[in-house]
Amino acid sequence: MEVDEVLPAETRGETKRFKAKRDAILAAAADVINEQSAKGMTFADVAQRVGLNTTSVTYYFKRKEDLAAACFDATLDRLDEMLDEAHREATPEARVARYLAINMERLARIHRGEEKAFAILSDLRAMEGDVKTELLKRWQHVFRRTRALWGEGGTRAETDLYGGRAHVLLENTFWLPVWLIRYELDEYPRVEARLMDVFRHGIAAEGAAWQPHMLDLEHDEAEPGREAFLLAATRLINELGYRGASVQKIASELNVTKGSFYHHLDAKDELVIECYKRSFDIIAEAQRVAEEGPGDHWHKLTSIMATLLDVQFSERGPLLRTTALSGLPPRVRTAMVDRSNRIARRYAGMLSDGIAEGSIRAIDPLVASQTMMALQNAAFDMRKWAGTMPRDRAVAFYASTIVFGLFDDRVLES
Repeated sequence: MEVDEVLPAETRGETKRFKAKRDAILAAAADVINEQSAKGMTFADVAQRVGLNTTSVTYYFKRKEDLAAACFDATLDRLDEMLDEAHREATPEARVARYLAINMERLARIHRGEEKAFAILSDLRAMEGDVKTELLKRWQHVFRRTRALWGEGGTRAETDLYGGRAHVLLENTFWLPVWLIRYELDEYPRVEARLMDVFRHGIAAEGAAWQPHMLDLEHDEAEPGREAFLLAATRLINELGYRGASVQKIASELNVTKGSFYHHLDAKDELVIECYKRSFDIIAEAQRVAEEGPGDHWHKLTSIMATLLDVQFSERGPLLRTTALSGLPPRVRTAMVDRSNRIARRYAGMLSDGIAEGSIRAIDPLVASQTMMALQNAAFDMRKWAGTMPRDRAVAFYASTIVFGLFDDRVLES
C-alpha cells in the first residue's frame, strides 16, 4: 500500500500535486544539467522552464547541490529499474539485448515527446562531500549489477573481463543519444538490431586474431611545458567537468600560479578547445599512421584501438572525454561535435574498406564506428581497473568487447 493511500483525501491531493511539481522541476533540471552541466545549472533557469519563480523552486530543493543530487539519484533509480528488467532474462545475451531494447524504447519516447531525458552522469564526480560519496556508492552498485548480466562468481580473469564488458555496454548506451539523432524514428529498430549485432559478434571476420601493432605517435612539443599543462587540464576536466575544473584547480595541479595559466592560454574556453584539439589530433594521427602502414584494415583498426587504449591507460593519457562537452558554450560545443563526427566517419570508411576486402565482418560501419568512439572515450574511467593487470592484457580485454563482441571468451585464453 502506498503512503498517500492512508492519508485524508485533502492531504492525498496535496501530496500528488507536490510530487508532480517536484518531478517537473527534476525533469527541467536534468535538461539544464545536460546542456550546461551541474555546476552551470541555476535555480533561475530551472524555474523559468517550469513556469515558477526561483523562490518556489527552493521550496522543493533548498540548495542547487540538492537539486543536482536529486537528478543524479533519479538517473540511478532508472538505471536500476532497467537492470531489474534485464536480469529477468535467462542468458547474458538475452539480458544485454533486453537492456539495449529498454534504452532504445526510452529514447523513442523522448523523441516523440512522451518522456524527458534523465540527467547524464558525467558531472557526478564534480559533486562534493557526503553527497558525492553516496552517489558514487550508488553508481558502483549500478556498475556491479551491469557486470552481473554476464553472471556472478567465476575466476578473477572472468570478473575482470565482465567488468570491461559492463563498462562498454553502459558507455555505449550513454553515447547513443549523441548520434541517434541522425536517424529517423522509424529507423530505430534497425539501428538497435545492428548495434546488438556488433555487441553479439564484434567486428572481426571469422578466423581473425588479435595481433595489433602499437603505432608511433611521437611528436615534437611546439611549446615547452604546454603538453604537461594540457594533460593536467584534460585529467581535471574529465574528472570534474568543464565548469568543475577551475583555473585555480588546474594551476594547483601543476603547482603553478594562475598567471602561468594565462601565459599559456588567454581564457578557459581556449583551454578546453586546446584540450579537445590535442585529443582529436592524437586520434586522427593514429588513424593516419595506421592507414599509411602495412596490413589489412582489420590490422589497421585493431592497431588504432590498441594504441589509443594504451594512451588512455598510461601516463601519456588521457584523451578528453566527449561527455565533457556538457557546459561548453554552444559555438565551441558545435565545433567539437563536428570534429568528433569527422573522426567517426573516418572509422566508418576504414570499416567499409575492411568489409570489402573481407578482413572485417559484414556490419553496419556507421553504427560500429560509434561503438569505437564510445570505447575510446570511456577507457579513461577504467584506469584503475587496467592498473590491476599487465597493460597489454587490459588493452586486449577492453578492446575484445567490440573486436569479438560481448560474449566471446577467447581473450581469456591468450
